[in-house]
Amino acid sequence: MQRHTIAILVNDQPGVLTRVANLFGQRGFNIDSITVGATEEEGLSRMIITTGGSDQEINQLMKQLIKLIDCLSVTNLSENQMVSRELALIKVNAAPNQLVELNGIVEPFRATIVDIGPSSLIVQVTGDSEKIDALVTLLAPYGIAELTRTGSLAMARSIVAVPASVE
Repeated sequence: MQRHTIAILVNDQPGVLTRVANLFGQRGFNIDSITVGATEEEGLSRMIITTGGSDQEINQLMKQLIKLIDCLSVTNLSENQMVSRELALIKVNAAPNQLVELNGIVEPFRATIVDIGPSSLIVQVTGDSEKIDALVTLLAPYGIAELTRTGSLAMARSIVAVPASVE
């Protein structure tokens, strides 16, 4: 089963998220992650949903999504190159004397320690899912007290035209 990232542009109205989520459930799709937020245009929101399925199943799902009230456009971002990022906050069990050691682990991931307590610290990291998974794996031996992640945020990459050679 392939992982797909779908962007849905919707009117910012109550009940839209419920209708979209219900459609996924009724069609037997699991939502791996979902993020919803304001767009560049007032009154519109963009949902970024990651799910699994074959190309054919996803195409059928997209046709059904666009029929929903308040859904203005549906795009499978996975069909082309895209930029995708997540944010994670990871609370790690750690004594203050482990700070230098843990900083050595998080620094190569361009993560930051955003809070230090007497028996734990919180690490903030952004990046693709694989990067976050790798950092979680490295921090697991210290004991992860709490973990929270956003869903994927994604955009299609800009198409850059290659200039023709000038003779």
